[in-house]
Amino acid sequence: MSDICTGIKKSVTAEVTEEMLAVNVGSGGLRVLSTPSVAALMERAAFELLEQYLPDGMTSVGTLISVRHFSASPFRSTITAEAVLTAVDDRKYSFEITASDNCGEIAKAEHERFAVKAERFMEKTNAKL
Repeated sequence: MSDICTGIKKSVTAEVTEEMLAVNVGSGGLRVLSTPSVAALMERAAFELLEQYLPDGMTSVGTLISVRHFSASPFRSTITAEAVLTAVDDRKYSFEITASDNCGEIAKAEHERFAVKAERFMEKTNAKL
C-alpha cells in the first residue's frame, strides 16, 4: 500500500434529498435526514479517503460502523462528513468520523474497513449464488 499514515482526513458533502429522508428510507416517520443516510455519507468519506492510497485492483469494504446520530437535519440542508484515519493494522483501517450540518455537529461514528483484492472478493461473493 502507498504511504498511508494516521491523521489523514477526507471530507465529503451532500445535500439532503427526498431519498435520504427517514420517512422515505423506512427508518422513521419524519422528513429529516435518516440515520442510515448519515451513516452512508460517513462511510463514503472513509472509503474515498482510503481509496486514493490503495494500489490498482484493491478496494476496501466496510466491516463495522457504530453511529451516534444526535441532531436532526431538514430536507435540503447540507451535510459534511469528515473521516480521520486513526489506526492501521495490516489490511484493517480504523476511522473516527463526524458529520455536521450548517448548525453544527449532528453525528459521530467509529468505522473499520479492510483492504481487499476487488476481483477475488467479488468471485467469492458471487460464489454464494
